[in-house]
Amino acid sequence: MKTFKKVALIAVIFLLLIIGSSCLVITQEDEYSLIRQFGKVDHVVTEAGVSFKLPFVQTVDKLPKQTLLYDLASSDVITSDKKTMITDSYILWHITDPLKFAQTLNSSISNAESRLDTIVYNSTKNIIGSMTQEDVISGRDGELSAAVLANIGNALDQYGIELLSFETKHLDLPGDNKAAVYERMISERDNIAATYTAEGNSEAQIIRNNTDREVTIMISEAEKQAEILIAEGEAEYMRILSEAYADPSRTEFYSFVRSLDAIKVSMTGDNKTLILSSDSPIARIFY
Repeated sequence: MKTFKKVALIAVIFLLLIIGSSCLVITQEDEYSLIRQFGKVDHVVTEAGVSFKLPFVQTVDKLPKQTLLYDLASSDVITSDKKTMITDSYILWHITDPLKFAQTLNSSISNAESRLDTIVYNSTKNIIGSMTQEDVISGRDGELSAAVLANIGNALDQYGIELLSFETKHLDLPGDNKAAVYERMISERDNIAATYTAEGNSEAQIIRNNTDREVTIMISEAEKQAEILIAEGEAEYMRILSEAYADPSRTEFYSFVRSLDAIKVSMTGDNKTLILSSDSPIARIFY
């Protein structure tokens, strides 16, 4: 009898433990707890800690509270000038309203990702479809991301979801027209470089022409001043000679010096013999 009571007591305690544990709901910092009653969400626990539910009647579902990453599949988009591009991107998102998320997406992360995939792709297609291929290639990722997020707007609020970020990993061209686009871009850059080179050469020629003109003017002015100085020197020389010959006391001396100069000039070569007639003006200086 005592053994039966012990077994019964242990069974009761074990049953109470089962019932007690089924009443407890432990919610972590990075999750929501959805308390369901007969399959319908009765209430949501959003704060971390321990809460209670009705045993055997209510059940618990968990939803992530942290930021989630979803890698979108690579897809083709067409620009406004009918050129195809390949976009490869990812998004960061989180659940803001777990009750609405449970009601619209059946608490399924895969359902949410499928809906996100469709909405983000359509938005990306609309934004890139309004741009030319050249604008897409030369644009910055930040501008494209901001435009996509702005285009989505509040469309995800109905699912209790917030889209935090949209980032493009690759925005590339299909292999069949990538080379042609690159060649066109290189040709355009070559044309721009040729234009800059031609403008630079033109400016350089103008500078050279101006410099040559200034140098020519300076040389001409210098030659003019040299001619003036030479003329003034010759005039001064002739004036001195004139004054010298005008003075009777100096005339004979200068005649003597000039005769010596004439003799010096005439005595060239190895033969230093000078033959003069008696009536030669030069011979007279030796008399």
